[in-house]
Amino acid sequence: MYQPPHFREDNREVQHALIRAHPLGLLVTLGSAGLVANPIPFVLDASASPLGTLKAHLSRANTQWQDFDSDLEALVVFQGPETYITPSWYAAKREHGKVVPTWNYAIVQAYGRMRVVDDPDWLLRQITAMTDVQEVARPEPWNVGDAPAPFVAAQLKGIVGIEIEITRIEGKWKVSQNRSEADRQGVAEGLRLAEDDASRHMADLVDARGALPGGRQS
Repeated sequence: MYQPPHFREDNREVQHALIRAHPLGLLVTLGSAGLVANPIPFVLDASASPLGTLKAHLSRANTQWQDFDSDLEALVVFQGPETYITPSWYAAKREHGKVVPTWNYAIVQAYGRMRVVDDPDWLLRQITAMTDVQEVARPEPWNVGDAPAPFVAAQLKGIVGIEIEITRIEGKWKVSQNRSEADRQGVAEGLRLAEDDASRHMADLVDARGALPGGRQS
């Protein structure tokens, strides 16, 4: 991933927090016909390995779990908040007009070799953990045990587990750090006027990340 130093995010807790907040990762592997990519919901086990381990499951009919090069790293892309940034929000537009549109975003890319796990007990733990994370905030959380055990057992036969011990992880927070303080304030104000959750979240990131030292732009 292209990584200008001022956008790079190496804090492991921050990277892991984005994965947990946006667990639908794009799983990319190399198969016999070329690259294969599928959106897959992952559970992050931060304690299972030094950089964390990703656990998920695929439909047994999805051939990605069969046709991949186990000697190569798989890539999982976790896309966080992202928004278009109009140059109309920049103070610089009014000063000299030398501005262009851009896109702000936060993203994490995790790499590691993929291992297939075809074990019903492992799969039950994985789907239970995934479901519990998503249901915990609901007034009446659903859990796997609410479904009849024979039904769950039958469903497990239709899926295959995958596990990726992360060996490399990169974070990138491109949130207007390369703009002047006046431009950044304009971006944050413009985003908040949009009144949608994604824009408000990005406005908070713009405020929190701050500008480059000395207001430097690049």
